[in-house]
Amino acid sequence: MQITPYIFLNGRCEEAIAFYGAALGAKTVFLQRFKDAPAQDCARTGPQEGIMHAALQIGDSQLFVSDGNGSQQTMSGVSLAISVKNKAEGERIFASLAQDGHISMPFQKTFWAEGFGMLTDRFGIAWMVNCAT
Repeated sequence: MQITPYIFLNGRCEEAIAFYGAALGAKTVFLQRFKDAPAQDCARTGPQEGIMHAALQIGDSQLFVSDGNGSQQTMSGVSLAISVKNKAEGERIFASLAQDGHISMPFQKTFWAEGFGMLTDRFGIAWMVNCAT
């Protein structure tokens, strides 16, 4: 069994894919647009050029993204936690994700980690970046 986060970006999916590529090294392993769905398919509920579904590979994990079905969804009570190899990588990733976002806890040494910080990125996605050693 595996849990994969799926985020809906309401028309900003292409921008997010480029952003997560630069910030996290995310690689697009699958991408399908709404216009490519069969006409009778119920999945064809988004903007024609919009991304119906994309899978991003980030390290050993995947993140699914979509322009969604037009409904406004907000992320509440959930953060995406990312563990990094070293403090320098954590600082770089944290700073990249924080561009045009909101920092709720700066990346800093804590009693449990060499570096930890929390932020909400420009798309409204909450992140926790952790470097244990």
